[in-house]
Amino acid sequence: MPRESTPPDPYVYGLAALGRRELTERQLRDRLARRGCDADAVEAALSRLKRDGLLDDTRAARAFARTESRIKHRGPQRIRRSLEQMGLDRQAARAATDEGFEERSVAETLEAALARRLRGPITDDRHAQRLVAYLVRQGFDLPDAIAAIRRRRAPRVDD
Repeated sequence: MPRESTPPDPYVYGLAALGRRELTERQLRDRLARRGCDADAVEAALSRLKRDGLLDDTRAARAFARTESRIKHRGPQRIRRSLEQMGLDRQAARAATDEGFEERSVAETLEAALARRLRGPITDDRHAQRLVAYLVRQGFDLPDAIAAIRRRRAPRVDD
């Protein structure tokens, strides 16, 4: 189905988009720009949405961090990077990430991520290395990932 040839009203589009999920100002601005909305109209709509309390970067960052840590089992480094790419400054990204791990610790999230990926015992070094690499890509610290793999690794039989 082809897209509309005329750009949508930025305020109405923003209301609809924010009704589906929390977005940061940068995310919404980018979406409106991709749809060809006038820059002045976009700025006016974003100002109105912020004034009405509908567009809030801090609230969007907290929601994102909670989802990433609790449901997707992402680590703090990946969440912080994603938040910074979404337009948040480092301090706000760090604060939102920390809040994302208040109910379940980083260690518990790492174990959940490993359990999701692991099928059976870890029997060889190559499998262990792939699992460590996976955990690091998910945003966990390398020493923590290695320690988790060592705890789960099947004992070797030295005969």
